Amino acid sequence: MPSAVTFWDKAAPGYAKSTISDPDAYHATLTRTIHHLSPTDRVLELGCGTASTAMDLAPYVAHITATDISPAMIEIGREKVWSASVRNVTLLTGETGDPVLSDGAPYDVILAMNLLHLLPRQADALAQAHALLKPGGLLISKTACLGEKWYFRPLVGALKLIGKAPPVLHQTLAQTRDAILNAGFEPVEELVQSGIVPRLFLVARRR
Repeated sequence: MPSAVTFWDKAAPGYAKSTISDPDAYHATLTRTIHHLSPTDRVLELGCGTASTAMDLAPYVAHITATDISPAMIEIGREKVWSASVRNVTLLTGETGDPVLSDGAPYDVILAMNLLHLLPRQADALAQAHALLKPGGLLISKTACLGEKWYFRPLVGALKLIGKAPPVLHQTLAQTRDAILNAGFEPVEELVQSGIVPRLFLVARRR
């Protein structure tokens, strides 16, 4: 079974060419996220993929450090950012525990879009995100809650066996919310987006 890095490196070219599966939900998330951003904010994005979200949010903040565990995703993202002349986005390969991310701390905002369900050591990642934020800083996340649909466990399990799915967590909406709040955050705004997989959009403030 491939590692997460190997899986996403292999998926990167196709991922970069794919279209947004639910444009309305994506733009609703962007609008709500922008509401919580300030022109002076220094932002860290975890799991940025090929930097599409970072590029969309760049006009509303001072700087975004966009990170991903996949070097292939970051390489494609750098090409996109450079071609679009977006100069306040820096792309780095890494994850929450890597020292390179700590260099820019504390951050005003940390973004984790479509990421938390992909983290086997989710509690550790949330604790590290908490440490990277300034007091009162915001964690803005959107998470697929696969545990709300029983049939995703056998489906994803079968796909993993043939290398077509990464490791995932099958959490419910309540379990995802609790994991974030138990890491030292308090809720600011919450929205459940329906669909094949319910997604929890949660803005939470570091206590």
